[in-house]
Amino acid sequence: MAAPGQGFVAELKGAVTPRAALLVIGVLLLQLGFITSYVGALHHPAPHGLSIAVVAPPQVTPKLVQALESVPDDAVKAVTAPDAETATQQIKDQEIYAALVVNPTGTEDTLLVGGARGTSAAKAAETITTSLDKAQGRTVKVEDVVPLAKGDTNGLSAFYLVIGWCVGGYLVASILGISAGSKPANVHRLLIRLGVLALYSVGAGLGGTIIAGPVLDALPGSILALTGIGALVVFTVGAFTMALQCLFDVIGIGVAVLIFVVLGNPSAGGVYPAPMMPPFWRAIGSLIPNGAGTSATKSIAYFGSTNLGMPILVLVVWALIGIAVAYLAVLRGPRSGGREIVAAEAPAEV
Repeated sequence: MAAPGQGFVAELKGAVTPRAALLVIGVLLLQLGFITSYVGALHHPAPHGLSIAVVAPPQVTPKLVQALESVPDDAVKAVTAPDAETATQQIKDQEIYAALVVNPTGTEDTLLVGGARGTSAAKAAETITTSLDKAQGRTVKVEDVVPLAKGDTNGLSAFYLVIGWCVGGYLVASILGISAGSKPANVHRLLIRLGVLALYSVGAGLGGTIIAGPVLDALPGSILALTGIGALVVFTVGAFTMALQCLFDVIGIGVAVLIFVVLGNPSAGGVYPAPMMPPFWRAIGSLIPNGAGTSATKSIAYFGSTNLGMPILVLVVWALIGIAVAYLAVLRGPRSGGREIVAAEAPAEV
């Protein structure tokens, strides 16, 4: 008869295998990474390189530019614009965040902002310019040249829509992998999975657009264009998750969560735009599908589809990498003893 202590150890080994223990530790690290990333990115927003144009008489412009550039911590990137109309167009083209238009005949200046670009950035520009003008005995009135839609009070609708698309992408890829093997048995099955993912992506893109637009009236913009971006976001995230599963089996799902949830969401520019985030998150945000999707969605909804090239390029590159990695992994064949062989022996499954 085994000693009580030995019996407990045997039960423990049977209940929690070494592989399960490693996975539990991995989940703990992922959880701590989630907390670190979200709190680190969002707990203390402060401007850095916030682009503000100066529209003023030639004799005043250099002094204002220098004053803005002198704001501590490189908070402002000051530029000039010839007139208010040009500055307004630059805001609409997403070239600058705000513009200070000096009134040469009075003491009240005008700050042009694009609230749809990020309310926190607009507020930071207002705080900076108000302080600057106050020191000179002047005042500032704010004019929002790209206001948020009535149903998008805090400007978060595009961000949450993209989060929903990303969640759908990695969940559907995870379900396909769990149900029929993390790695497709052959290239034909890989193509079938990608085809299923593509159909799902179109449905998810259209469904999300209709809910955020006509149903909830939370986001303006072309239904067709938003559907296209949504489908691309879902397919990109799904294809890359599929590739991660082909490489790392079930651990690939955790890696996908690390990329798209832990790193991608807080850096996407939804809660705070890039100039309001710490350096690390500011650097990676536009290079991850979450950030690229949020930028593209906002552009379509509020900015006349300007600056769409880079976000679309980022999404396409991630999608192509996912497809290529999955294809090469399938060509290498299944790992012996893995779930891929089970999938290969079940011709009825995808």
